[in-house]
Amino acid sequence: MPAPLPRLLLCLLLGLAGCDQSPRFSQAEPDEALSAGSATVFKHDHNAFSLPSANLAPSRRLDFSVGNSFFRNPWVIAPATTTARDGLGPLFNTNACQNCHIKDGRGHPPGPDAISAASMLVRLSLPAGVEQAAIIERLGVLAEPTYGGQLQDMANPGVAPEAKIRVSYSLHSLRFADGSTVALRRPKLNISRLGNGPLHPDTRFSARIAPPMIGLGLLEAIPEAAILANADPQDNDADGISGRANRVWDRAQQRTTLGRFGWKAGQPSLNQQNAEAFANDMGLTNSLVSQDNCTSLQTDCRNAAHGGEPEVSASILASVLFYSRNLGVPARRDVEAPEVLEGKSLFHQAGCQRCHAPQFTTASDAAEPELANQLIRPYSDLLLHDMGEGLADNRSEFLANGREWRTPPLWGIGLTETVNGHTQFLHDGRARNLLEAILWHGGEAEAAKQKVLTFSTGQRTALLVFLNSL
Repeated sequence: MPAPLPRLLLCLLLGLAGCDQSPRFSQAEPDEALSAGSATVFKHDHNAFSLPSANLAPSRRLDFSVGNSFFRNPWVIAPATTTARDGLGPLFNTNACQNCHIKDGRGHPPGPDAISAASMLVRLSLPAGVEQAAIIERLGVLAEPTYGGQLQDMANPGVAPEAKIRVSYSLHSLRFADGSTVALRRPKLNISRLGNGPLHPDTRFSARIAPPMIGLGLLEAIPEAAILANADPQDNDADGISGRANRVWDRAQQRTTLGRFGWKAGQPSLNQQNAEAFANDMGLTNSLVSQDNCTSLQTDCRNAAHGGEPEVSASILASVLFYSRNLGVPARRDVEAPEVLEGKSLFHQAGCQRCHAPQFTTASDAAEPELANQLIRPYSDLLLHDMGEGLADNRSEFLANGREWRTPPLWGIGLTETVNGHTQFLHDGRARNLLEAILWHGGEAEAAKQKVLTFSTGQRTALLVFLNSL
């Protein structure tokens, strides 16, 4: 009996233009379980995101622990006897990094009875014109004149919190080809008790939950050229995917450079990401952000006591940087399991890997030796993609427009419930599970979503099993 024709040749001979050429995986790739190369950690419990990289030398783990203490422990109002940790506020969202990045993991939207928004914040801005080009080049946005670029819902005594933030939801259904339906929830921000009068009528709002902290140093160590190699802003290959780089202001270098951190890739480096989180989320000044987030109209805020200049010393900022660079990524689970391999094939069949790029190799001159020359599997291209009107926040940030988001890394996503006790995904936590997150995809990901809508119950299960193995 003659051997079967190769699939590609059969497609050519029969003229089957729609013949699927995506790979079929029958076994795991070499070392596929090592999501972070030799930095991969092998713990899968509630502390899975809080461990130092496995290849971090014992002599350097003390530095990791010091950074962890500043990340985990609360800051206090100045003046205080705890001079190393004072200066909180006068406006803030939380008093410790760990409160948002719970167990170094993912935040969530506030529940109906929450006292504060906690691990979710709301960014503000106004539409900018050509006349504000210089501001956009440096700050990325045109801030709301009364409340600045971010709403802080907590404040020190004598200063009014800026607002109370809540989220409500409406539901709509989406139908699979087999007749099954899924209810998706659309969030609506409810902002009340404004402390300094009304917001500008043209204000744009963007709710953001805190992303996981794992593997950030490895993402920073990816060569810029490797990221830009995946960019196709004009969609020259006509595959419907036109990822592009955000270009943002680097405060330390005083120039525009590649953005790679944050929901819209609005930060160029991990140190600047940390510095702006200290300043905007906790009201703690530092060498990169030297002023409290008080606008000229917030007199009580501007006159409040502070904890020194800067409130976060250079040594503390460096300790937190070392800690956040060296948080390990958990190993994959069950990479040889048939259902995981089937789900991986379906992931590629839908085209998800075109944005969620499976792997990179980090640079040889990485900031820390443990981060160098690692084959990593973050499942992100770190580029901006138009995700459609359904996910649009209509708020620009540097070059990112109101429909664009950076592809979030997927590594560790299957441990979210174990670490954080929930499965709320996407930038504002609207998706209550991974399937809902997939079904919110639009824009450049519309074709992938439509493919998933054709999957059978068994195929959907396999796809989710694969994602939960990451």
